[in-house]
Amino acid sequence: MKDNRTAQKHEQAPLPKAGRQHINRTGTSAVDWLRLDNAAKIYPPARSRYWAPMFRLSADLTEEVDTDILKTALDHTLARLPSFACRLRKGMFWYYLERIEGAPAIVQDVNNPMTYFNVRENRNFLFRVRCFNTKIAVEFFHVVTDGSGGMTFLLTLIGEYVRLRYGVTIPTSRHVLSCDDSPKEEEYEDSFLKYARKETMSRSEKPAYYPSRTPMAPFDVSYICGSVPTDRLHRAAREYGASISEFITAVLIQIVARLQAAEPSRAKRRLPVKVSVPVDLRRFYPTKTLRNFSSYINPGIETRLGEYSFEEILVQVQSIMKSQITEKQLNARFSENVATERIPILRATPLFIKDPLLKMFYNMQGDRYVSMTFSNLGAVEVPEELRRYVSQLDFALGPSKKKRCMCTCASYAGKTRFIFTRTSEGSDIEREFFCALVKMGIPVMVESNRR
Repeated sequence: MKDNRTAQKHEQAPLPKAGRQHINRTGTSAVDWLRLDNAAKIYPPARSRYWAPMFRLSADLTEEVDTDILKTALDHTLARLPSFACRLRKGMFWYYLERIEGAPAIVQDVNNPMTYFNVRENRNFLFRVRCFNTKIAVEFFHVVTDGSGGMTFLLTLIGEYVRLRYGVTIPTSRHVLSCDDSPKEEEYEDSFLKYARKETMSRSEKPAYYPSRTPMAPFDVSYICGSVPTDRLHRAAREYGASISEFITAVLIQIVARLQAAEPSRAKRRLPVKVSVPVDLRRFYPTKTLRNFSSYINPGIETRLGEYSFEEILVQVQSIMKSQITEKQLNARFSENVATERIPILRATPLFIKDPLLKMFYNMQGDRYVSMTFSNLGAVEVPEELRRYVSQLDFALGPSKKKRCMCTCASYAGKTRFIFTRTSEGSDIEREFFCALVKMGIPVMVESNRR
């Protein structure tokens, strides 16, 4: 199917503190280059041959995907969202993103998702598009965007695909943009730099317990999904006077604490149990950035003080989340990172010296303070015109370098889908988690990529 859109020309304009713009072949303005946002700066030196921070967003459509139409939709989406059409380059002092033409090849989905890919084999793009039967998946290197920005990319891509295939115009929404519009400068701003203030807060905290496990073979990822009715999950959380994020965080802490109690090492039994919970900062600021703009908090319990009931854990989690998920607290946390980035001696240090130092810092500190991560993308808003073509949405985090178990969830069409990703042997956390939900009256349907 041919696209009959009429391309409109837009005036060239300088891009302050980021790069220059030019008019690309579709007639829309595009980014020539961008500095990495504040959160992304640690990711290039932290990656290794077998690992990079990745996440995956996918959608199941109601009909088998036409890959030729999807390729055209991808071309249009990249013209509309040029900050995704970039490759990673080394500068004298920092990495940066450079605009590239074309699009990555659309590849078949696989049993082991989110394994680090060779960007050269991916035409230098920092995301990968997968497709199989009715599923469209996009796997992002975290240097490009976060979960919210990634969801905008995926749903804009699917909205354009539906327009091309079925002739249906999809209205714009929070996560669905029109490919007829030109890129907007505010969509690729570094909101960390824009909203950071002088007052900061130290990031230091106690190391946390993490259960020791045997690593899987390189490029193996355990992917276990549990689907639950969203209304039943809401009802269970409300019975405890909690939000879904508070409720699930408490469940995970209780499970990890039980594993810790069986540890033979007394030193390990005295470490706190903490779950890292990412927080989308867009809820506090009037930004439309599609780049990274998230922070995190680490609620937990001091297990050395004794055994906790679930109710006690939940009270602790709610207290920490309510006190720390505020604009002032979160601003002070990310302002500390921005202040570090602005230290004159660090800015003036050449990248070949800075790179190994940042890698060493990440390896020593990166995941030391949490037992695992739980990221809740929340209820995904999809226009009614698009909803009839999308039956399911999923969100998954790639396991980190040392903390090899991640949990995510997203809610759509009456279902909340939890996905555990793991690169170590043993599925006790996942098994205990889904059993805990069933005992609380929440039915669970589980599927896995493991035989």
